[in-house]
Amino acid sequence: MLRLPVVTDAAELSPDRLHLQTDEGGLSLVQGKLSVRGDFTHMIPRLRPSNLNREFLVKAGRMKGIERPVAIDATAGLGEDSLLLAAAGFRVHLFEYNPVIAALLLDAMERAREVPELREPVSRMELHVGDSIEAMNRAEDSIGGIPDLVLLDPMFPERQKSALVKKKFQLIHRLESPCMEEETLLNAAIAAGPRKILIKRPLKGPWLAGRKPGYSISGKAVRYDCILLPRD
Repeated sequence: MLRLPVVTDAAELSPDRLHLQTDEGGLSLVQGKLSVRGDFTHMIPRLRPSNLNREFLVKAGRMKGIERPVAIDATAGLGEDSLLLAAAGFRVHLFEYNPVIAALLLDAMERAREVPELREPVSRMELHVGDSIEAMNRAEDSIGGIPDLVLLDPMFPERQKSALVKKKFQLIHRLESPCMEEETLLNAAIAAGPRKILIKRPLKGPWLAGRKPGYSISGKAVRYDCILLPRD
């Protein structure tokens, strides 16, 4: 997946250099004293049925009358939202265009397969490294069919400056830029032909590309804007 130089002596790295590091715990993105690692084990309590059904993402994404719904997570990041959808019964195609973040996510998924509470939902998650916009514009080729749901969680400039962003995720934000092609992203999601598009927004954030949703489901800090599309 990655074609990067390998350093075996940490002394060769400058303190401010962003690098990937592997140890017995898995793969980490590191800069100085900051580090981030993809890890789903802290999600286990949220996956218990009584808790899962209260998740706003699960409530917003719920599908009636579909036995095995298929979702595209077009902005996968470290995959936590995809895990919630997978635990709720979705087959999830995760798209991540940044190869470093994709490597962290893949490492987290591989380790999760060894954890009994995570094995089943992770088995319904498939990672694609590449541009989700291109993939959604040809969904039948890229995922082998038409999704029932598309999830979008694009970063935007205000979020980078927020005091609420945890320091470790500053490393992730250095790798991924805010979404500057909101209309292109939304149009690609529509082109994929889903029944529903979910757009994850900060509670007081603007509508994506100015598109008013059919309805929204809001928590304390996050809002899910829901766009329903007709299916022939």
